[in-house]
Amino acid sequence: MPLQATLDAFKADFRAGKPPYNVPPSVIETMDRATNELIASGAAQRALKAGDSAPAFALAGPDGGIVASRDLLAKGPLIVSFYRGVWCPYCSMELQALQAALPSFEAAGAHLVAVSPQTRVNSRKSMRENGLSFPILSDPENKVAAAFGLRFTLPEYLIALYRQLRNDLPAFNGDPSWTLPMPARFVIGSDRIIRYAEVNPDYTRRPEPEDLLPAIRAAALPIA
Repeated sequence: MPLQATLDAFKADFRAGKPPYNVPPSVIETMDRATNELIASGAAQRALKAGDSAPAFALAGPDGGIVASRDLLAKGPLIVSFYRGVWCPYCSMELQALQAALPSFEAAGAHLVAVSPQTRVNSRKSMRENGLSFPILSDPENKVAAAFGLRFTLPEYLIALYRQLRNDLPAFNGDPSWTLPMPARFVIGSDRIIRYAEVNPDYTRRPEPEDLLPAIRAAALPIA
């Protein structure tokens, strides 16, 4: 099943309050309000786009070792997927879809990393629960996400809801700021030029992994 169809099916069950979710309409209304406000803010339009130069980064992997974009780009195109965290079911479904597509990415010469503000402990949990063989990198305080134009601060009413739901982002992330990245995917060439960028302030919408392949193949071509 395509990734978006999987997400849509989950979203329909969640919004219908089917077990085990049993979510009251007020929770859905609050989440929708926050998403609509983020869309209306134009934040996604200010994020980095295809043709921009990607910021260099070096972040801790799940085992504590430092993973540097420079080292990965020396080997070929780099796919960077920003996601919210282990607590987000939409993110987990996306990670699983990226894992399924990983052989195609690797065959085209690309490496894949995911980036999240969560702690390394939670990154290891994400990898374990979703059966991932690509690394999840920890981005404290969403600093790299901010460099890509993705970081935003949750509104107070959404923070209150997250607290009510015991979705404690400061604990997940080891950071009191209550910030998140907008979900995004980038394909970066060895020259650090972004060849593909997909940023969506609606966390329930994610592109298909296969959409990346044309950009990966183009980025893998020798630079003239």
